[in-house]
Amino acid sequence: MPLYNTLTNDTSVKVYIWKIEESEKELSQGIELVPNSISRLAAMKSEMHRKGFLSIRHLFAAAGYTDADIIYDAIGKPHLKDNKYISITHSQQFTGIVIGDTEEVGIDIEKQRDKVLRIAHKFTPIQEYKTIANTDALIRKLTIVWGCKESLYKIYAAPGLSFLRHINIKEFSLDEGLTSGEVLYQSTCTNFDIRFLEFERFTCVYAKKQ
Repeated sequence: MPLYNTLTNDTSVKVYIWKIEESEKELSQGIELVPNSISRLAAMKSEMHRKGFLSIRHLFAAAGYTDADIIYDAIGKPHLKDNKYISITHSQQFTGIVIGDTEEVGIDIEKQRDKVLRIAHKFTPIQEYKTIANTDALIRKLTIVWGCKESLYKIYAAPGLSFLRHINIKEFSLDEGLTSGEVLYQSTCTNFDIRFLEFERFTCVYAKKQ
């Protein structure tokens, strides 16, 4: 079973990343699903989504949890029964989870694609990136910014929260591997520590509430 990577940059935060290389049948072995998860899995028409769903259950096991330890609230945000914090992501052949012991956490994995150039104006002030002449570097940076904002959105989980208007990411360099962000929403400012890594033309970003 390909547990692709495990990251512990912070003693209170741990990240698990899975690369999906197995068949759906192989992924269904060794895990036990609660009735609601069985129903959710059966309703998924895409094999990729089903394999992602199952691989995430193997990540739960790697972190010491079972499917029964995860509950979802009314807006679909996952929670752990032991009161630690969890966030989940899936992008093509990669899935990931992050566990936070003491603070809320968020995670996102994104494929580095040209598409981000076309949609960047929807989630970040694109004029801030005019000095980046290298297209590959621009795609990488915008993908990180998107992942940062997606991670913070998962933590904050507030209806009406806008990537463009309410979430700000501090300037960073591609080789630093870390930055910070803030959510300015309804007269409240919330700050977050953010880390990122790149592998196989994918970007993984994970954040922790300060």
